[in-house]
Amino acid sequence: MGYTATAGGTPVESTDESAPASLPERAADTTPDNPWPLALLSRKLKEHIERAPQVWIEGQVIELNKRGTNAYLTLRDVEGEISLSASAWSQVMGRLKEPLERGSRVVALVKPEMWLKTGRLNMQVRDIRPVGLGDLLARIERLRHALGAEGLFSESLKKRLPLLPHRIGLVTGRDSDAKKDVLRNAALRWPAVHFEIREVAVQGGGAVGEVIRALRELDAMPEVDVIVIARGGGSLEDLLPFSDERLVRAVAAAETPVVSAIGHEADRPILDDVADLRASTPTDAAKRIVPDVAEELSRVRQCRDRLERQIALHVHREEQQLALLRSRPVLARPEEMLQARHQDVDRLVARAHHAVSGAVVRGEDAVRHLRAQVRALSPQQTLDRGYSVVQVLDGPAAAVIRAPEDAPAGTPLRVRLARGALVARSEGELTSVRAAKIHETHTGEEGTAHE
Repeated sequence: MGYTATAGGTPVESTDESAPASLPERAADTTPDNPWPLALLSRKLKEHIERAPQVWIEGQVIELNKRGTNAYLTLRDVEGEISLSASAWSQVMGRLKEPLERGSRVVALVKPEMWLKTGRLNMQVRDIRPVGLGDLLARIERLRHALGAEGLFSESLKKRLPLLPHRIGLVTGRDSDAKKDVLRNAALRWPAVHFEIREVAVQGGGAVGEVIRALRELDAMPEVDVIVIARGGGSLEDLLPFSDERLVRAVAAAETPVVSAIGHEADRPILDDVADLRASTPTDAAKRIVPDVAEELSRVRQCRDRLERQIALHVHREEQQLALLRSRPVLARPEEMLQARHQDVDRLVARAHHAVSGAVVRGEDAVRHLRAQVRALSPQQTLDRGYSVVQVLDGPAAAVIRAPEDAPAGTPLRVRLARGALVARSEGELTSVRAAKIHETHTGEEGTAHE
């Protein structure tokens, strides 16, 4: 009985009597002079591998052989070129409702083990179940809902395709009918279009990686205006790469508009949801990404005819407007406008002269009226009516006589008349007796004069 070292370096009791006690406990302690026997390394690897837990895996059966009570399978990854050997007891295979065939897609519960004699890694199958179409569809729908909840299919994220792409990136199968359909229909519609083609695997394990690499390469080219991912239909299993989450996220992250042209109407791959445009077939994609030159030329002619009609109509309307303007009197006989203004000026001048003359006449009348008023109030006017002003001749300041007592008898007087003045002498106050005598005297003198 001897001791061997475990993977953790702890020595354990070994039943191998031939194992020398001087072997290194750890792999790091081995030397050319003191190596491990191959059997010891194989046992340690076996112990380490068989400590791994059992796990559910998914793959495709590419080889299937039955020997006695065992079935030997080779499972390949559904996306990559990786395969592992597996074995299953007959009772495990007997639980299947239908026997497995090559190409079947399965999920299996496996436990890693190592065959010590050959050093071969094997997966011991403890349960195995075929993956049917219903399971694949359910899985695709779960992924579709999860990605939709993230907003990857939002219309706000979709990019508008260019009106006339000069260079189109095409990702399609090698020498496929889809490639020929896109090239032929695009050239028929617009002969000047150019393509940047990337031929890749469109089904199988490596399809997803090749399509993603081609997509990113074309997306990095600034001269590529739109990218078309085309495949001419196929079964659900064949179209599984176009529902792969990695491809869907790569399309969502692309800066260039992406068109999905997978010719399969029954089951839409998730690529149709994330693409900026979904075409039902590669032929439909060619029709939708490039315009028809004949249709465009027809539209150009229609637009040109419409433009010419609009210009002619506009010119005709402007001519009518000019004719209407020229027919107006102000433009047909412009001198009439000047004559009318001349008449207005003459009328206004006459009105101004008349107004000034009237104002002068009214002013003269007012001056005459004021003059008459002033003259009526003048002392000269009173004198002209026969009145006179009697003043003391030698009195101070030539005082005016207003009462008899102002001029007693013998007072020299100055009598101012309308024209000139007289000198008189007061004989005193005129009484009634004296006035009578004077009257008689005057009367006698007048009688004598008459005789």
